[in-house]
Amino acid sequence: MPSVELMSRLPHRTRRHRLRRVLVVLVGLVVVVCGVATGYELALPSVSDAPSRVAAILRAHHGTPGSLPLPAKLADSVVAVEDEHFYSNVFLNVFDGAARAALATLRRRGDPGGSTIAQQLAKILYPHGAGLGGTLEEIGLGVKLALSFPKPQILEMYLNAVYFGNGYWGDVAAARGYFGVDPGQLTWAQAALLAGLPQAPTAYDPEVHLGLAKERQRHVLDQLVVNHLLTRTEADAASRAPLGLLRAPPGG
Repeated sequence: MPSVELMSRLPHRTRRHRLRRVLVVLVGLVVVVCGVATGYELALPSVSDAPSRVAAILRAHHGTPGSLPLPAKLADSVVAVEDEHFYSNVFLNVFDGAARAALATLRRRGDPGGSTIAQQLAKILYPHGAGLGGTLEEIGLGVKLALSFPKPQILEMYLNAVYFGNGYWGDVAAARGYFGVDPGQLTWAQAALLAGLPQAPTAYDPEVHLGLAKERQRHVLDQLVVNHLLTRTEADAASRAPLGLLRAPPGG
């Protein structure tokens, strides 16, 4: 007959054995998922031609390419509102953006602006289908871009290729077209307004819907405060500052 001491040990040993089995299964699942993800990544096309694709977009729309160093205020504004984890570890950044993009797809609401900057660049440069399959391809190509190019170059390509409305492709055309200055000369007020346009260039068109454009600008400025790039006082001052639009909206 088993001793009392032996019987008291059995449940503990059983729990420990079950925990070990669960851990083994979880590790196995992680290995399988990583293997599938790696295989999927390898099956996607190369992104080595990304710079030439950006150049082709600019040529097609008669845009002027920007170059490094990045226009500081505009770069900070875009990162703050589009991808606050842009400068974080690439896998943290990808996981955060992928989760939000996948959730938006499942809800059939489209991309709410939560995708990483690399994913958004992938969407611009490598058109793909809609739905979950398209989202997975966008995420995969975004990962490839993030692993293939330094972050300043990714942001430079994004700023060059994105559409700011009114026929302005790229930040150089947008800064000159809206304000008559180069991107590096933008004020915080101007940079925050431009950074808010790519999500909905027509809806936030400052030459037509200045009120909505200012609301979006306010959101960008708030994100700059959240990310400790501006103080609340500085953001409030930028919100009140004149924009200096070359073409004022009707009645503006």
